[in-house]
Order: sequence, then structure tokens, then C-alpha cells
Amino acid sequence: MEVWSIRAAQLLLFFFLLSERHESCAALGEEGRAMSFREERPSGWLWNLGQKKVFSAAATRTIRSTTLRQLLQARGLQESAPSSKATDQHPMSSPPSHSQAETNDSSSVLHWVIYALCVSGALGLVIIASVVYLLVSRRKKDNTVNPWATGLSGQLRKAFVTGVPSLGRAELEAACENFSNVIGTVSDSALYKGTLSSGVEIAVASSPVKSAKEWSDRSEEQFRNKISELSKVNHKNFMNLLGYCTCDDPFTRMMVFEYAPCGSLFEHLHVREAEHLDWPTRLRIIMGVTYCLEHMNQLDPPVTPRTLNSSSIYLTEDYAAKFSDTEFWKDDEADAAPTRSAGQDSIVYKFGILLLEVISGRLPFSEDHGLLVLWASSYLDGKRPIGSMADPVLRASSPVPEEDLAALCDVVRLCINREAAKRPSMAEVAGLMKGAVRLSPEQTTPRNNPLWWAELEIMSTAST
Repeated sequence: MEVWSIRAAQLLLFFFLLSERHESCAALGEEGRAMSFREERPSGWLWNLGQKKVFSAAATRTIRSTTLRQLLQARGLQESAPSSKATDQHPMSSPPSHSQAETNDSSSVLHWVIYALCVSGALGLVIIASVVYLLVSRRKKDNTVNPWATGLSGQLRKAFVTGVPSLGRAELEAACENFSNVIGTVSDSALYKGTLSSGVEIAVASSPVKSAKEWSDRSEEQFRNKISELSKVNHKNFMNLLGYCTCDDPFTRMMVFEYAPCGSLFEHLHVREAEHLDWPTRLRIIMGVTYCLEHMNQLDPPVTPRTLNSSSIYLTEDYAAKFSDTEFWKDDEADAAPTRSAGQDSIVYKFGILLLEVISGRLPFSEDHGLLVLWASSYLDGKRPIGSMADPVLRASSPVPEEDLAALCDVVRLCINREAAKRPSMAEVAGLMKGAVRLSPEQTTPRNNPLWWAELEIMSTAST
């Protein structure tokens, strides 16, 4: 904007000097027509400085003209028309003629017209420059890639306004090595790992349906609704949707997500070969999930995930949580989407079970101990010391602060209340968790995330 302002000021100054120059030249022309002698009149600032001298010279010429007429009259000569015309042209001998006055008036009007046109033109240029600047700056702002400003960024965030990018099966097949690298399965889909040409890793969820005859119109509608909902979720602790793929030959329905390289929370809690998580890391993970669920609940309309367990939470390289929702929607009534209130109550209950799983390191259900809720009831009711509830792996390394356990168990009691109407909302749960675990959103988010590189690669793939 500063450059345009300078240009506009320069144009204004130029037109002002041009008008001043025109005024000086007009004044000089009028005086030149009034003079009958060859003496030249100064112009510009010299005329202002020597104004008194010019008037003195004009008076002297007037006296000389008067003396000449007296001599001619003494000789009996009559003043002829040419002499009268010459005398009339003298600036001090007689008043200007009617035609000369009209010329002066028209010259003055022309001067003001030119001045007004110059000012109007300069103002018009300033307005046009301002409009152009605003348009260019807004376009630059829309095209700027600012990683993780509000979750997603740049061109991909703009694409989410009108819909996520549609990707080709051939590109995904090449990225996933002919769909041979399976990294997980859920109830209705398989999860593959893929690598884009830029080196960015992605996760591809694929429906097991291999024929269009097995894929009803309602299944297609639910799949489109799933894409629409996930595209609205834009959070650093969410495994964000990057694109989708639809193909009829061969039949394909896929969703493309970010990839978290350190496996699932389930593996780190229940698989011996996996690296165990200390208490601060577990708190960071559970708070990351809390902030993500709070964000999903604040959307209009709220987005309610269908599943919430340790298998749906993946970990980044610095062990930050990435909550995922990779399941497809099925066609039967049992798997139909629940109502919003029932879905919220269900998520709150599942969050309480997830808290118990993180604290105890136990499965939600096992043949040896049965339901985790029943096992934990004696601790939650105060019949057993709450410190013994913690994961033995944690107790072996360092004792878990009982203050943390007590605060988290208070949240668990509310979430797993048998009466759904007495359970808190997800927003209330988030408030309770913030008071129990004092970690800010910045402390729970991944420190190094490759999403903005994946955005550029995905967008370039979709455009080709």
C-alpha cells in the first residue's frame, strides 16, 4: 500500500505543478498581447520578484506615448486608425476591448477546468490503486500456506470449503505399494500405509466392499456424509482427512488421512514388545484427545465420532495423540448413526472407559478380569486404595501421584454413571479434565507435523 500511496502523491504533485505552469504561461500570453513594444516580460517567479520594476517601465512607456500624440496633434495630423489600434494595445493607455475581456475570461475558465480535471484524475488513480491493492492482498492472503494456523492451512483448507479433493486410485495404489502394506483393521475397513512422491507418509482406509452390487445407495449417501463431516474437523490432535477416492472399475471407496508413525495407544498399553508409556506421557495423550473431542463438540453442527478407544488413538514421533475416525458407515439399522444426544452420552461413557484403560493399563474386557468397569468399581467406591489402581508398569518405575489419580477418578465416576441423563456433557468433561490435568493445548499437540507438506502433495496430485 505504501508504494501505491507514494505513486499517487507523485501524480498529485505533477498535476499541481502542471497547472501552475499553465497559469504562468496564460498570464504571460495576456501581458504579451498587451505590450506593443519588443521588451520582453519576465515570467514565473522572476515576475513576482520584479513586479514593481515592470510597472515603472510601463508608466514610462505611457508618458512617452502621450508626448508623441501631443507632437502629432501640434503638426495638425489626425490620429489614424492604426495608431489608435497601437495605442489600444498598450496595457496602460486605455481600457481593454470587449473581445480581450472575453478572451481573458475564457482563459480563466479553461485554467480551472484543467485544474479540476487534474485533481479528479489523480483522485481516480488513488481510488483505483486502493481497490487493486485490496484485491491483490486478499488473494495473497488466501493463497498463503501457514502450517497449523487453525489445523489445516493454505489450499487444502480452501478446498474444504467446497469439498475435499478427489484422488485417483492409481496414485493411491502406487503410494501404498499395491495396497500390500496393511497397518490395521477396524470393523468395516482396512488401513494401509502409503508414501507420496514427496516422501510424506499417509494412511488410507479402504472399504472391504469390492462390488457395486454390494454397495447400496444408502451406503453411498452415508459415505458422502462421512466425508463431509470429517472435512469439517480441523484439529492438531485429529488424524485429519486429506482426500478420498471413488472408482467403479475396480470398485473403490477410500479415505486418505494423515499418518502417525508410532502405532496406536492400544499397542503401547497392551503389547509387551511396544515401548511403555510413563505417566506424564499418558496425561499428555489423554489431554490431547480431550481437546480434540472438545473441538468436535463445538462445531456447528457438532461432529460425534462413532468409536473412541485406545485402538482409535495413534501416536506421533513425539508421542502426541492423533485421534482417528476411519470407519465407514454401514447400511444396516444396527450401525445407523445414533441421535446426537445419545451419541454424546455414548462418547462420554467411552471416554470414562478410556481413562480407566490409561490409568490401569488393563483391557476394557478380558476373560481373566471381565469388564474393566466392574474391576475398577471397588477402587472408585473407596473399598480399595486408589493408588493400587495404577498400572503395575508405572508403579515399578515411579509412584503415580495420588492427587492425579483422585482427580481423574472423579471424572471417571461421572462419565460411567449408569443413568445417562446424569452424565456430564463433553464440554463439561473437558472443563473437568483441564482442572485435573493442567496441560495447555500447545503442550499436547505434535511438535513436528508433516501435514502442510502432505497438503501440497495431495493438491498437486488432485489437480493432475
